Amino acid sequence: MKITGVELRRISMPLVSPFRTSFGTEHTRDVLLVRVVTPEAEGWAECVAQEAPLYSPEYVDGAADVLRRFMVPAVTALPHVDAYAVERALEPLKGHRMAKAALETAVLDAQLRASGESFARFLGATRDAVPCGVSVGIMDSIPALLDAVGSYIAEGYVRIKLKIEPGWDIEPVRAVRERFGDVLLQVDANAAYTLTDAAHLARLDAFGLLLIEQPLGDDDLVQHAELARRLKTPVCLDESIHSAAHAAAAISLKSCSVVNIKPGRVGGYLEARRIHDLCRAHGIAVWCGGMLETGIGRAANVALAALPGFTLPGDTSASRRYFAQDITKPFELRDGHLDVPTGPGIGVEPDPGVLAKVTASTQWLVG
Repeated sequence: MKITGVELRRISMPLVSPFRTSFGTEHTRDVLLVRVVTPEAEGWAECVAQEAPLYSPEYVDGAADVLRRFMVPAVTALPHVDAYAVERALEPLKGHRMAKAALETAVLDAQLRASGESFARFLGATRDAVPCGVSVGIMDSIPALLDAVGSYIAEGYVRIKLKIEPGWDIEPVRAVRERFGDVLLQVDANAAYTLTDAAHLARLDAFGLLLIEQPLGDDDLVQHAELARRLKTPVCLDESIHSAAHAAAAISLKSCSVVNIKPGRVGGYLEARRIHDLCRAHGIAVWCGGMLETGIGRAANVALAALPGFTLPGDTSASRRYFAQDITKPFELRDGHLDVPTGPGIGVEPDPGVLAKVTASTQWLVG
C-alpha cells in the first residue's frame, strides 16, 4: 500500500455542557483529524491531543506540527505502508504518542478498508457490544451533580465515574452513593493529590468504589505503589501508562491493580493491544478510557473495548453525552451498551455535510 495523500483537518466541536476536571474546563473540542488516502482506500483517525498541554505534554497545535514536519514525511517515504511499518518508522521520534497514534490509526483504517476487515476482528474482539460507563465532571454543587448522575443512570449507563480534586471528593462521593445505592461507582483524580493525602483518600474506602484512577503524579510509580498499600480501594493508573513497558513496571512494583488503556496516550491501537495482553496475562483488569472523542475516535475505542481482557465498563459513552451532532452516525446506547462496528476499518464514515460545518481548516501534505 502506498500513501498518495494525507490531510490534516481541524474541526471545532462544541460540547453539550462544560466538562471540568482537576486540570481545567473544556467548552469546545479542538479536534485534529487525519485522513490517509491510498490507491485502494482511505482511512480516518482522530488525534486526542487537547488544546493545551494539561492532561499530557502534547497539545493539538504541536501534534499538527510534528505530523507535518516529521511523521508524515517519514511514512510517505516508505515503499510499502501498513500499520506495523508506520510504528517502526516513527519509533525513532521521541514522545508525541498521540500524533503517532493518529497517523498509525488512519493507515490501519485504510489498510483494513482495502482488505474488507473490521477493526474489531483485526484487534481480536470477542463481543459484539460493550458495556458503557460515563464520566461526570466536577460540578458547581452537589445537587447539580446528583441531577446529572440521575440523568445518566436513567439513560442506561452501567457505571458512573466522578471527577474529583481536593475539596471535591468525599462529600460528592458520599452524596452519590447515598442517593443511588449500589450503582457501579469510581473516581478519577487526574493526578490532583500527593502521598501526603493518603489518609484523606483512605476515607473513600467506605464507599465501595470500583477504583480510584490516577490519584498521584503521572511520573511516580513508586508512590502509587505505597498508596496502593494504604488503600482498600483499587488503584488504577491512566496518565502513568504510556506503553507496555510502563505497564510492566507498574505491575512489577504493584503500583496498581487496574489499568485504563487510552490508545492515543500509548501511541496507538497496536500498543494498546500489547498492554491489554500483558495485563490479562498478569490478572490486571483493564478498561477503555475516553478523551471526549467524536465518532471517528469512538468507533475504534469501542472495537478495542470488545477484547476479552476489558472486564470493566469503559468511558465509551454515547455521542449525545458530548455532542449535539456528531460527525458520524451517532453512537447510541442499547441496554447500557454500544454496538461494535462491523464494517471494514473503523466501520463509520464522517458525514460530509456535518464535517464541512465544523471544519476550521484543512491542509494537504502530500498528493
